[in-house]
Amino acid sequence: MPRVNRRDILADDEIQVFHAVNRCVRRTHLCGRDRRSGKDFSHRKEWARKRLEFLAGIFAVEILSYAVMSNHLHVVIRTRPDIAKAWSDHEIARRWWTLFPKRKNRDKSAAEPLPEELLHITNSPNGIREKRRRFSNLSWFMKCLCEPIAKQANAEDDVRGHFWESRYKVQPLLDEMAIAACMAYVDLNPVRANLAKTPEASDFTSAQARIHDRSQAKNPPAGAPASQSPANASQADWLVPIELNSKRAEAAETQPLRRASNKGCLPMSLDKYLQLLDWTGRQFRRDKPGAISGDLKPILERLDCTTEAWLDLVTNFRRRFRTEAGKPDSLKSVSARRRKCRIGNHSPG
Repeated sequence: MPRVNRRDILADDEIQVFHAVNRCVRRTHLCGRDRRSGKDFSHRKEWARKRLEFLAGIFAVEILSYAVMSNHLHVVIRTRPDIAKAWSDHEIARRWWTLFPKRKNRDKSAAEPLPEELLHITNSPNGIREKRRRFSNLSWFMKCLCEPIAKQANAEDDVRGHFWESRYKVQPLLDEMAIAACMAYVDLNPVRANLAKTPEASDFTSAQARIHDRSQAKNPPAGAPASQSPANASQADWLVPIELNSKRAEAAETQPLRRASNKGCLPMSLDKYLQLLDWTGRQFRRDKPGAISGDLKPILERLDCTTEAWLDLVTNFRRRFRTEAGKPDSLKSVSARRRKCRIGNHSPG
């Protein structure tokens, strides 16, 4: 099946959700223990996690889930052009400076910009317009994620050339069922690869970060606030909240500092998502459908998906959906829209 052109998938003026994947060159374990050289590059997984966290606080792009593996990484992303549109020119300039600083501190972080340096950026209307578009663009996000990691790894190895296999692969996620299935697929990657037995033991995944924060909220350290200890600091507050209509998120009046917004992504609570994740992971390990518990049934009903369809969807996510992922109605809708756009682009005059 031919790959769909990206300009037919990406829409600069629409809120969209994507599953992006990038692999190391020749699928070697350049972020883990490399079998050929015997060297351990596992510390590079933290580079990817830190870069994702940094970009989540800069871009009008939101991270729903992620998994950094030894030879590839997965990211589920939601673009938010509506947020970038609401930013002032000064805000755009400051964020751009933070991303591409002309001056740096000793620790290589962006130095505080001078007023005239920000003014130099805002004085170009066309430049500001393009930067605003880039801040909610998937390709620019992936460029800013992957390029620094490649340069840092090449410098560490004292080599030149490609670190990533090719341009990232992308799948649009068209509805809540596809988003939930893809997030579970990504969070369970270490379990499926026999690198971890449970989601909470799956290092460098969004599931582990969310479980850590949930545990800290349920069991705060005695005698002192959790925020006073670096070990108890939030690991997931830069990720998109799970619950789509969370009263706590809606009540938050302050703009989040480490992510673009407080908007959730699924019609379920964090606890329900973790239950669904655990149940799905158990089916993978037993390699058979099994019986879904009564507590989880409403979740799948809300996603308009049967037990068998859910397991088939998550197990074969990458094989079944070479381009978009979603329910049949969602796939038909986007196909019709793309066909209409092609006809419009080729119409005479």
